[in-house]
Amino acid sequence: MATQVNPPRGMRDFLPAEKARREGILSVIRDSYRAHGFDEIETPVVEDSARLHSGLGGDNEKLAFAVMKRGITVDDLREASDPLVLADLGLRFDLTVPLARFYASHRPELPTVFRAIQIAPVWRAERPQKGRYRQFVQCDIDIIGEAGPMAEIELITATVATLQALGLTGFTVRVNDRRILLSALASLGFDPADNDSVLITVDKLDKVGVDGVIAELRSKGITEAAVSQLENLLRRPAERLPFGEAGIRAVTPDGVDTAAVESLVAIGDAVAGVIGEGVIEFDPWLVRGMGYYTGTIFEIAHPDLGYSLGGGGRYDGMIGRFLGTDVPAAGFSLGFERFVDLVDLPAGSRADAVALLYEADASPAHLAALQSALVAQGLRVRLERKPRNVAPLLAGLAASGFSRIATVRADSTPDSLEFRPLE
Repeated sequence: MATQVNPPRGMRDFLPAEKARREGILSVIRDSYRAHGFDEIETPVVEDSARLHSGLGGDNEKLAFAVMKRGITVDDLREASDPLVLADLGLRFDLTVPLARFYASHRPELPTVFRAIQIAPVWRAERPQKGRYRQFVQCDIDIIGEAGPMAEIELITATVATLQALGLTGFTVRVNDRRILLSALASLGFDPADNDSVLITVDKLDKVGVDGVIAELRSKGITEAAVSQLENLLRRPAERLPFGEAGIRAVTPDGVDTAAVESLVAIGDAVAGVIGEGVIEFDPWLVRGMGYYTGTIFEIAHPDLGYSLGGGGRYDGMIGRFLGTDVPAAGFSLGFERFVDLVDLPAGSRADAVALLYEADASPAHLAALQSALVAQGLRVRLERKPRNVAPLLAGLAASGFSRIATVRADSTPDSLEFRPLE
């Protein structure tokens, strides 16, 4: 019987052409982030289990892959009331929790305001479906140590510039503030003890609509008067208003947090001056599911997709969990797998990728010397033995990014090789 050879569910192999395409897109992202003053770091793929389950990751903590302690037996697993007590490590489910630990570990070596890039895979025990995988790449930028709106302004402008460098159009950056959400719930009469439950439901607004949100809140036994006021607010006719204080006040209840409104207005004014009007918009019911957000939150929406391309926000309380002292922090994460299929980068020049076609009796030493000499000239060089049918080989070389080919003879030198285009 044949052995199953597919990768695990929710994980994928990438053939050379697709891997090269992905790396090309990641290169654009890295270059754009670096141009905006961010520095790349790397953290381990595993973190302490207790850190991953400290209440900072919201529902994603439930999706973390656990790594069992060495020596654990099947009987241990059967007898444990909670299998997590048998795990000492876990695969990271995002890059923010590892970054907070990284900063707490290396603070003396880092600048007062630290701008970090992390581009790496993360793992979640998701139910695999379109656009959702168990192993996927996230592209994060974070600013630690900046308490004012300048952090959000830098993050949004760098992210928008990166998406534009990738050729994406039509997207918008939806912005809100957790302080506005919480003060809005208070003004509508919700019990503060119900805030987390209410926000979890409101976060489903894009998926289930107003009817679904209101029905779920009523099924939870949430204060009826507050639910009715929220329903009236959600059913107001949609009106696209300028991103500013008047627009924010027009779509939120009375009594929303004034400091949060002023902060959003400052962010909107500054960002619009760089990226233009219409790209950033205020969304009064944007929630973002992570439990660690404390202020501004943002999300990238695209009309062709039913899910966001990325998001982030301010998480001032997280690093204090590790350091003992609160440090302001904000970040923006791009879900690479969610937009990679939308990107169509120009092929660019492939003149530096060449193939050398040789006969079976060619001298290995001669071939190695030719390849080494051409590589020293800055070329990408592949050695290929000449098959009976050359057509499939040429097609494969073209798909792998090679543009020229030359036939090697016994007396060939780097200068005497006659390259011809593959097309």
